[in-house]
Amino acid sequence: MRIGELARRTNVSERSLRYYEAQGLLTADRTPGGHRDYPERAVDRVVLIQELFAAGLHSTKIAQLLPCMRDSDGGPSAVATPRLVADLTAERDRIDRTIADLVRSRDTLDDVIQVAEGT
Repeated sequence: MRIGELARRTNVSERSLRYYEAQGLLTADRTPGGHRDYPERAVDRVVLIQELFAAGLHSTKIAQLLPCMRDSDGGPSAVATPRLVADLTAERDRIDRTIADLVRSRDTLDDVIQVAEGT
């Protein structure tokens, strides 16, 4: 499929898809005319990349992680290095701390609201 179709099907801009390709996150064959030609499984790959970005990972870490994850075709995956696992664990711990901070902030705001309401 062409880049425009992949962009439409994944709701990701063509510019982002080109960036993913430049970062080694996504690959495309080329037509004789030089146009990108993505396989059907690229849709799932782009969705996965978007989920990993949303989880707070940057492109370098995603590039390290993608070979360790199974594609939609169920092909074999590489084993994550201990360093990668440690980095991912640290990122999860950072997210947990952020969640705890947000919960404390919400609880404080709830207290202020109760005082403001006179309850």
